[in-house]
Amino acid sequence: MGEGLISELKLAMPWGHIAAKAWGSHKSPPVLCLHGWLDNANSFDRLIPLLPKDFYYVAMDFGGHGLSSHYSPGFPYDHQNFVSEVRRVAAALKWNRFSLLGHSFGGTVGGMFSCIFPEMVDKLVLLESSPFILETNELENMLTYKRKAIEHMLQVEASKKPSQVVSPEEMLQGFLKNNSHVGEECGKLLLQRGTTQVATGLFLNRDRRITRPEYYFNFISRELFVHSIRKLQARVLFIKATQGFYDLRRENDANTELVLFVTSSLRSTLKERFQYVQVPGNHYVHMNQPQHMAGIISSFLQSKERIPAHL
Repeated sequence: MGEGLISELKLAMPWGHIAAKAWGSHKSPPVLCLHGWLDNANSFDRLIPLLPKDFYYVAMDFGGHGLSSHYSPGFPYDHQNFVSEVRRVAAALKWNRFSLLGHSFGGTVGGMFSCIFPEMVDKLVLLESSPFILETNELENMLTYKRKAIEHMLQVEASKKPSQVVSPEEMLQGFLKNNSHVGEECGKLLLQRGTTQVATGLFLNRDRRITRPEYYFNFISRELFVHSIRKLQARVLFIKATQGFYDLRRENDANTELVLFVTSSLRSTLKERFQYVQVPGNHYVHMNQPQHMAGIISSFLQSKERIPAHL
């Protein structure tokens, strides 16, 4: 796709702006792309050029990530706020129906959005993700997470330390150490949009009030999950990487039971509107080897099966 077709967007929000990156013509059918936890819109730089040219792809930076504004002081980040950002972006772009493509955390935001606003989403692509995070393995921890989220925010507010400035090399090595699934090339891509250069080096753009993903997730019961996905009007493509993640904190990664529960519930609820595909690769396969999934996503986006209006 020609470089000329990529544009930067800055959408006004009550606390500042949401930044986004767009590919193609705004007259084409829209696809909103949602990045993973602590990533940014560059997450899709290698995949989107391999997808059909007759769509308008917009990859947004969630609040506090990438080039988007941080939330106002004292205003907490939480899963539902990210879901409402999707609604705000759709309003700013005057979209009333679109497709969603979400990686990891972005997929859980897209999944919840698609159940709350079912009439707005025609297709949902989940890359190494789940439309919701189930509480099954987490009941013991949930109050601790809420406590830690509050304590972390207060701690960051109390510490007046400026952002740490490090050399580009040190920044990249630190990033790769914390993100073992991201290759060096892709690490550089994410840091391009995730850092700001100053005379002495780089600092991270993201809001330091945002920390571990489990502090911010909305965990739900299996019962609520099954109930929620009945609301979906979208067709769903679920792409799982063979060496991907099966568990939010990676502690129960050998236990695939939850993913099986999610996929079998989606299949029995959505029937022919659900497609499950496994591809070789790890949690960042969409960046590391986008060619492993580009064909599948392209066919899914272009498929025209009519969905009855009343489900």
